[in-house]
Amino acid sequence: MSEILQEQSKYIALTSSIISAKARNNNTPIAMVRTYGCQQNVADSEKIKGILEKMGCEFTDEPDKADIIIYNTCAVREHAEDRVFGNVGALKNIKRKNPNLFIALCGCMMEQQHIADKIYKSFPFVNLVFGTHSIHKLPYLMYLSLNFKTRIVKIGDDDKLIHEGLPIKRDGTFKGWLPIMYGCDNFCTYCIVPYVRGRERSREPQIIFDEAKEMIQNGYKDITLLGQNVNSYGKNLNQDINFAKLLDTIANYEGDFWIRFMTSHPKDATKELIDTIAKNEKICNHIHLPFQSGSNRVLKAMNRNYTREKYLELVNYIREKIPDVSLTSDVIVGFPGETYEEFEETLSLIREVKFTSLFTFIYSPRVGTPAAKMDDPITYEEKARWMGELLKVQEEIAADRCASMVGKTYKVLVESEANTEGELSARNQENIVVEFEGDKNLIGQFVNVEITRARNWILKGKLLINE
Repeated sequence: MSEILQEQSKYIALTSSIISAKARNNNTPIAMVRTYGCQQNVADSEKIKGILEKMGCEFTDEPDKADIIIYNTCAVREHAEDRVFGNVGALKNIKRKNPNLFIALCGCMMEQQHIADKIYKSFPFVNLVFGTHSIHKLPYLMYLSLNFKTRIVKIGDDDKLIHEGLPIKRDGTFKGWLPIMYGCDNFCTYCIVPYVRGRERSREPQIIFDEAKEMIQNGYKDITLLGQNVNSYGKNLNQDINFAKLLDTIANYEGDFWIRFMTSHPKDATKELIDTIAKNEKICNHIHLPFQSGSNRVLKAMNRNYTREKYLELVNYIREKIPDVSLTSDVIVGFPGETYEEFEETLSLIREVKFTSLFTFIYSPRVGTPAAKMDDPITYEEKARWMGELLKVQEEIAADRCASMVGKTYKVLVESEANTEGELSARNQENIVVEFEGDKNLIGQFVNVEITRARNWILKGKLLINE
């Protein structure tokens, strides 16, 4: 354990005694951690919950029952920020009823100075604001705020290090997140991530391997490797390692499990990576490959560093090596200066690639990014109309793909109960949801399901019982 974490362990004990004394439930503090945004935020929240658990906390999803509330925020879209402001405002009445309630805000949104300033000025009942680089200091920050009865703002403290050894309280028991790197060096003109999460830093491979083995031994069957751009893994390490080699090593561990990963930047997706996925049955044949726009002019304005032609060349190689691959993607509609003709180039690319599903966004300006200063003459209403066209095209493609899967049998991982009608919800390697009748004791297990009918986004099936 590093000296920094040894010091934090002292503050865990000190803070634990303070929050226990203030707790309403027989000296057992109850915490609520709510996460907004991407899977990386989810992984960060698991560390926050791990720290709180070390302090003696139990957990709830109900704000009224909590002694500690932490919102882990997202800065990628304006809508996510608006939700946070609204939900934080709603905590005012809860704090009034329970003056000892400790409220903290963290995450990407808080790393923006103008947001932190607004929180401090407009929400005086918030005790602590800390950014993505200060999670490992949470015990110290909570101690300062609680012991000295003061409000704390700690952002922009990027020491360029990865602080290993933090406790983790995972949300799931058979699906889990495994961060392999942090930050981003791409600086797409629309994206705030490099400014709030810092530059790329890869975790040491042996630490990742050990964590993966531990997860497998503990029964995790679906492990997702996380990074803002996993394809850049290893570039800042003085070792003979890259993402393809990392994947290949983990895929050769003993056990019945799947590996997924996200997100994969097209400019760094190599043939070695595709070949590695193709040869390993444990690596899911699902690749999330954001293209953002089908127009070369818009891609250049976005600073994506690939062309439409290069993207399609990569897709063709993927389909050649992994014929049943499931491709998903991100699309931004209405980037500043985009014309309808350029939007139609995006539609034509979608029709050509035939994605399984898309994460679609109307462009949202982020303060501090180059795109926020670009001329943007197209109205939001017009962009929304374009979005409607896009969704209609993708819905038809998804329906056709799902229909083509009827009659086939898939290995699926059962995730949850689908409804009150005795159906279970599962997911196959292609990341498509499959619903079928079955006993809830199957949750967390791999089973085989024959697809009997299809909807636009979901498959219906019949459980196959091994004789």
